[in-house]
Amino acid sequence: MRSRFSGFLLIFVLGMVVGGGLLAVATNPAAVQQVPTPTQAVALPTPTTLPDATYAELDAADQVLSNLYDRVSPSVVHVISRQEAYSPFFGTTSREGTGSGFVYDTAGHIITNNHVIDSASEIDVLLADGTSFPAQLVGTDRYYDLAVLQIQAGTDQLTPLELGDSDSLRVGQSVIAIGNPYGLERTLTTGIVSALGRRLETEQGALIGQAIQTDAAINPGNSGGPLMDLRGRVIGINTAINSPSGGSVGIGFAVPANVIHRVAPELINSGHYQHPSLGLDVIELGTEISPINGIERGLLVAQLDVGGPAEQAGLQATQIGRQRGRYVFSGGDIIVGIDDQSAQSRSDMLVYLDEHYRPGDQVTLSVVRDAETITVPVTLGAQSS
Repeated sequence: MRSRFSGFLLIFVLGMVVGGGLLAVATNPAAVQQVPTPTQAVALPTPTTLPDATYAELDAADQVLSNLYDRVSPSVVHVISRQEAYSPFFGTTSREGTGSGFVYDTAGHIITNNHVIDSASEIDVLLADGTSFPAQLVGTDRYYDLAVLQIQAGTDQLTPLELGDSDSLRVGQSVIAIGNPYGLERTLTTGIVSALGRRLETEQGALIGQAIQTDAAINPGNSGGPLMDLRGRVIGINTAINSPSGGSVGIGFAVPANVIHRVAPELINSGHYQHPSLGLDVIELGTEISPINGIERGLLVAQLDVGGPAEQAGLQATQIGRQRGRYVFSGGDIIVGIDDQSAQSRSDMLVYLDEHYRPGDQVTLSVVRDAETITVPVTLGAQSS
């Protein structure tokens, strides 16, 4: 009897376990949904070629650049300069540098940078057709970093580039640069005018107050080459880059074409360009020395050229002494303005004078003397070469 009851109890328990399991399956839909099902493949549409009209604008832009390059690149030249150097181990050796330039006129004048040919004993100009000519240095201007060379080439080999109006430039305007970066002849790069009116002071002594900034790739060897608009007009001459690595980082500078308009003819005629001069030395308040008599910014007259324009106009220089190891300034005029422009730095004064005046012109200075502001007219002289 006990064995039958035990068998019956075992069957009952197994039934409950199996029945409960089935019940759970029957009453839990999630358990059914977890059964994996085959993944169905989704057919992707095959891409089709866009209509020609979509590419028409892009093709037109490419044609503009290609046509422009074909027209103007033969006028871009390769400038090769050689400089003799003495070494105690090897004796006299020749160092070679390269740069760019462009044809200015049919008389064989070539525009380039002064720093490209500075101190060169020999200069060669290589044309696009592979012809090489020895070049004569006609004139230089370190201030604007410009130089004019001349070669004796036939007029059929010389196609001058047109100079544009750099005053009409706008930020965002498309530009192209052609030059010889790293000796790679007539390389074209494109970009935009990224800023205007930059103050550019180079290690070679150039001071350009209205430099053009561009993001067109400019590298060593581009110096002296043209920066052009999309019509092929020269709007500037590539001069410098701002780069911690020495390569292009998208910040290049060009001398404006209107400076070339003004300076190049005088370099051709006389070999140099006369810059206006006040005939004085100044000290910058707030930068080089502390403010004086409550005047925060201005130019303290430190020295006057004997018989120079400023001395003839009656300007007065400060007296400089030393007390307890410190410099002491006594008296002297403080220039605070030129015409209606403020004068706060030496470069401000030089750039303004050079852009607006020539030797022999009269300029009006605003001067603080003995706590009183007066105006002093000065007839400008010429800077010594």
